[in-house]
Amino acid sequence: MFEWKNEYAVGIGSIDGEHQGLFAIGRELYAAMSTGQGKSVLARILDRLVKYTSVHFAHEERLMQLYHYPDFAKHKAEHDALVKRVLDFQTEFNSGRATMAVQVLQFVKDWLEKHIKGTDVAYVPCMKAQKVA
Repeated sequence: MFEWKNEYAVGIGSIDGEHQGLFAIGRELYAAMSTGQGKSVLARILDRLVKYTSVHFAHEERLMQLYHYPDFAKHKAEHDALVKRVLDFQTEFNSGRATMAVQVLQFVKDWLEKHIKGTDVAYVPCMKAQKVA
């Protein structure tokens, strides 16, 4: 379900590495759910996802600002909305709605595929023109 494919690569090593890390957390969440692991395990994975996402977005945003990406504000707004959604999921899950994990799983899968292949690839020409690798 969370298989990294070359089509997700943006060609910037640090970003691709972080994206692969997000896919790995997605695989871990899926495996935990598939094997019926408890709420505490799922809660820890969700917590890691929230933290990793924040670190990853901060890194992308620093690069976009450093290299004057013209659509920075729009991209950051999308990041902010994604973080809010994941935090909302985490809050609902922690309040006892274990079924939220299934929704989180689908959301993360869709988000990774759509955000990387849609929104993230838009900054690649700006970065590549300035020799970011």
